[in-house]
Amino acid sequence: MITSRRKMERKEKDQDKKCPVVTNGIDSEDDDSMGGCPMGQNGQQPKMNGVPDSYREYLQLEKLLKCQTMSSSIAGKPVHDEHLFIITHQAYELWFKQILFEVDSVRESFMMPVLDENQMLKIVNRLSRVVLILKLMVDQFMILESMTPLDFLEFRQHLSSASGFQSLQFRLMENKLGIKEENRVKYNQQHYMKVFKDEESKQMLADSITSPPLLTLLEKWLERTPGLTDHEKADFNFWERYKTAVYQWIENDWHTPYMEETDPKQKEILLAEYNKQKDSFESIFTAEKYNVYVERGERRINHKAFQGALMISLYRDEPRFNQPFQMITLLMDIDSLITKWRYNHVMMVQRMIGSKIGTGGSSGYHYLRSTISDRYKVFVDLFNLSTFLIPRQYIPPLTRSMKRTLSTVSTSRLPETDELSDVTDQLDKQTFGSSPRQMTGTSPRTRPVFFT
Repeated sequence: MITSRRKMERKEKDQDKKCPVVTNGIDSEDDDSMGGCPMGQNGQQPKMNGVPDSYREYLQLEKLLKCQTMSSSIAGKPVHDEHLFIITHQAYELWFKQILFEVDSVRESFMMPVLDENQMLKIVNRLSRVVLILKLMVDQFMILESMTPLDFLEFRQHLSSASGFQSLQFRLMENKLGIKEENRVKYNQQHYMKVFKDEESKQMLADSITSPPLLTLLEKWLERTPGLTDHEKADFNFWERYKTAVYQWIENDWHTPYMEETDPKQKEILLAEYNKQKDSFESIFTAEKYNVYVERGERRINHKAFQGALMISLYRDEPRFNQPFQMITLLMDIDSLITKWRYNHVMMVQRMIGSKIGTGGSSGYHYLRSTISDRYKVFVDLFNLSTFLIPRQYIPPLTRSMKRTLSTVSTSRLPETDELSDVTDQLDKQTFGSSPRQMTGTSPRTRPVFFT
């Protein structure tokens, strides 16, 4: 009995030494083997290849949460709201870093010799993420504005020459999106790069300027839009069909009412509106006229890329144009939200310091106000596409081959040629009042319209 009791006690002690974790309901018999205790000695999980073993270590919170050093505390008079000021600006910098991470990945996709259309969903997803981040950043000003101007004045002198103008990541973001150097407002009459003294920052800025920005990559991609060919044998020449449709629309909606009007004053108003519409559209019809606006800086992308963006906007319901249209919309959202962020920043600065000189030596409010304009919009051409949209009933119908090109369905599911012609005739009746088959000569969509 004594021997049996000693064996039982020894067994219990052995069990106590074993792993406290049970895997699949079976205790490991070999603590040193791969199947041994995953918690290691004393029940502590060992690090594997330097992998962090806790939430705190994974996020490096020990470093991160020690980065909020208040200058007012160092000076011996801590100011409560300085802590909020630091936290808010650090949060902005972290979001800038994430935006750069997303924009760089999108730029890499566009840099491929041929953009795989399967990548478009990823591009749309990542641009959507940038939009959400920017919305959060715009709203984040409300937290900072809970600080009063007098509260800010208590620690402002401790900022010394530190200024938001010195944010490297914000400048990188601007460059990588595509803000042109010639459009920038000078900071204290000097180039913005002058505020960066260290070589690493200078090199990063130089690289961001020399590498193709998202705007340039978008431009090259838009040039390849299906349907833009001007080859004589092309089945579908979008630009020629579009111009004819525009002339027909202007003729029906402005010139005809002008001709039928009997009241001299009203007739003069209609003629002015007619000429205004005609001149506006004719400014984009030829590359020569279009490029005049490019030289003025009023347009950014070249003529062919503009045609591609306009075609995508008009035929956005076609399967292959759906995601490109979403991307165009997201790029406008990004531009719009950055402008809102700038505006909120300007209003906060005016509220906090009025017309005082900025901490970095700039004119403060007056300098920041000058950045809220179209010169700082990257994708301004995409906003202006709405000027040149035409009513749906005037949009030129696609040919069968172009319909197939822009479709993701099987060719066998498309209507036969005669069926598609019937559909086209019906659209012509709705738009022009008669079908090409009922008219002699050419279709109204290809017939030139002369203005008097």
